[in-house]
Amino acid sequence: DVTLERLAGGTGVFVSPRHRFGTDAMLLSAFCNVHRGWLACDLGTGCGIVPLRWHDAGHRGPCYGVELDAEGAELLALAAKEAGAAHITALQGDLRALPPVLPRGQFHVVSCNPPYFTGGFVSQKPARGTARHELTCTAADVCGAAAQLLRAGGRLCVCNRPARLTDLMVAMRQCGIEPKRLRFVRRRPETVPWLFLLDGRKAASPGLALLPDLYMEQADGSPSAELLQIYQQGGGAT
Repeated sequence: DVTLERLAGGTGVFVSPRHRFGTDAMLLSAFCNVHRGWLACDLGTGCGIVPLRWHDAGHRGPCYGVELDAEGAELLALAAKEAGAAHITALQGDLRALPPVLPRGQFHVVSCNPPYFTGGFVSQKPARGTARHELTCTAADVCGAAAQLLRAGGRLCVCNRPARLTDLMVAMRQCGIEPKRLRFVRRRPETVPWLFLLDGRKAASPGLALLPDLYMEQADGSPSAELLQIYQQGGGAT
């Protein structure tokens, strides 16, 4: 059931019914604005879409993808090998007890597309239930893991539903990570935001910059120019 999808620059992503990716992960990878040589880590990486998009955009620094589910870690390892991306390391492990191989206090950027929901219906499909609900990690767990990994000034970039914005901001501050950039994502200007992108900096001074909203569609329903640019030009490694 494993299939191969190609990103704009040709990098392959192996996906399965248990581990796929959506628009939120694509937007998050671009929002991180990873520099070419940065030490980077994606927590809860799934099939590895975020590290692979960084690679597709030119990132070549050491990069780790941590995934609790063994199948997801295997998919990332397979894709990294297929792409010749020796700088990407797939780790099967729990972000609540980070693998020892991860260097503490050294990362330039840590990303995470964490579970969105704390209640309501939970899918009986194990991978989907874990990905969408806080069954195996919470916002506090994500921020605590990132605080261990990041250097001073290092960035934690996350995405989530607007209803969880306060939870993420509070969790960041409690772990010594200061929210610094916030961007909302809307389908069209007249719709309410369905996603936010948040960038926090470890040991930074207070001060939050609200960025212009990202619109996914034009008035006629076609993809916006910015969304097309994100999909066609990769994650923006510089």
